[in-house]
Amino acid sequence: MEKLNSKLYLENCYIMQENERLRKKAELLNQENQALLNELKQRLAAAAAAGNDLTSPSTSSKPSKSGKKSKK
Repeated sequence: MEKLNSKLYLENCYIMQENERLRKKAELLNQENQALLNELKQRLAAAAAAGNDLTSPSTSSKPSKSGKKSKK
C-alpha cells in the first residue's frame, strides 16, 4: 500500500510540474496573440485613416465612375 502511495505521489508531482509548464506556455501564447491582435488593429486603423479600401485585392480592380473596371 505504501509503495502504491509513493508511486501515486510521484505521478501527481509530475502532473503538477507538467501543468505548470503548460500554464506558462499558454500564458506566453496568449500574450503573443494579444500583441498580434493589437498590431492588426493598428494596421487596420492606419489603413482606414489613409482611406484604403481593404476589401479589394488591388486598386486597379476598382470600378471607375462610369461603373466599368479601369484598365491600365
